[in-house]
Amino acid sequence: MARSLWKSTMVISAMTMLSRILGLVRDVVLMNVFGAGGLMDAFLVAFKIPNFFRRITAEGAFSQAFIPVLTDYKTNRPHEEVQLLIARVAGSMTLILSVLTLIVMVAAPAVIYAFAAGFHGTPRFDLAVDLLRLTFPYLLLISLTAFAGSVLNSYGSFATAAFAPVLLNICMIAAAGLAVYSHPPIMALGWGVLIAGILQLIIQLPELWKKNLLIRPRIQFADEGVQRIYKLMLPALFGVSVVQINLLLNTFWASWMQTGSVSWMYTAERLTELPLGLIGVAIATVILPSLSAVHAAQDDQRFKHLLDWAAKIIVLVGIPASIAMFILARPMMLALFMRGQFDLHDANMSALALQAMAGNILAFMLIKIFAPGFYARQDTKTPVRIGLIAVGVNIVLSASLVWLFKLLQIEAQHTALSIASTVAALVNAGMLYQALHRQGIYRFGAHWRRLSGCFLIANGAMVLSLLAVLPFFPEQGHQLVRVLALIGMCILGAGVYGGVLLLTGFRPRELRHD
Repeated sequence: MARSLWKSTMVISAMTMLSRILGLVRDVVLMNVFGAGGLMDAFLVAFKIPNFFRRITAEGAFSQAFIPVLTDYKTNRPHEEVQLLIARVAGSMTLILSVLTLIVMVAAPAVIYAFAAGFHGTPRFDLAVDLLRLTFPYLLLISLTAFAGSVLNSYGSFATAAFAPVLLNICMIAAAGLAVYSHPPIMALGWGVLIAGILQLIIQLPELWKKNLLIRPRIQFADEGVQRIYKLMLPALFGVSVVQINLLLNTFWASWMQTGSVSWMYTAERLTELPLGLIGVAIATVILPSLSAVHAAQDDQRFKHLLDWAAKIIVLVGIPASIAMFILARPMMLALFMRGQFDLHDANMSALALQAMAGNILAFMLIKIFAPGFYARQDTKTPVRIGLIAVGVNIVLSASLVWLFKLLQIEAQHTALSIASTVAALVNAGMLYQALHRQGIYRFGAHWRRLSGCFLIANGAMVLSLLAVLPFFPEQGHQLVRVLALIGMCILGAGVYGGVLLLTGFRPRELRHD
């Protein structure tokens, strides 16, 4: 099982790395072509809305509810019943999301007003409405894609689903290149999103066919398995979407701020997603089916060991990633984005947002592994309760900090929102761990005392090395020089961190899952 978990994690990490690299290229291209202005603000708000629902209905609440039930069917029932469950879930999902898509497309002006009221009365509002109508059908397509991916993941197949996001990046890069043929040019990105949704679904189908799991959808809400899934899913809708709700609240606040605020926060969010996607998402993807199977076998000790294995990897990567993002925020923005329509002011404002969001990396990674500790046990109430508290923290802190920043006449008001979301994520992760500890599901063992010392010393050495070379970063000159300098700094930091970690006595074999 340990070898299988590592193999699956590495497959997902490799595919995710490809996707994230192309995603970074995509964002650089988009910012160079369109800049951090009104056009990009309108597109980002419109695209955030189907993405918000996607991360709830597709990768969030649905997968957290569906995979444990499907695993139970796989373990205890004949294949014919598994096929029937898949068919009925696909049918109900298609119907519900088709109706939702139609409603949102008709009510697009009201939806944009609800999510970005600050756009009302500006050209950004009408443009965002048109873009929402074009991009929202992506929700249905990507949700079915995620459904197919969940089925394949439950059968130990991860590569195809992990590769699907690559197609979105390719389509959007191509759309940016063809934007001159569209009026207004930003509408080309909407078409790129829609085409990507179709392609992402299509590539899943051959593998489902090979596994005899490509079944004609059927609509039967009364099915016992379907009811179990939706009973688990309804409270989880909020619990697993806390991060997205916080980000959308940030978008709402940012729509009232100066033009470019939405884009500045977007570039910062995208960079934080690099380490989150490479490790956090990969671990979370493989851990839920594994935890569900272990729980079905009633092996509590292995359940704890599996969570501990995931926590070690997250802390090993998440802490240095958060620290490095904070220290290197400005060099990253200058090296990757400052070109074309994205100027020095945009880079500086985005860097401030990234520094405020740096703590999100570790917090989000921990949430990705702690929440499945409950969902695998079919407990959705605990993460929901904690999620409500986290959202409340974000709302109160956002309002307070925005008011304070205005009072102090601080220009970078968008950083107040980033700080609030970071604190809310840390509260969420901390309370999830406390609940796991209190219920006796998982707690850090005595071996974490030595590990904490190793991690502390290694991270301290990395900080000193990065601060030593930071003044030598070439802020002017060719972009390629800045990119190479940034790569060199990242290699230096990673090398010092890894080397000192080994010197403190840490060994890679400690990451084995027995």
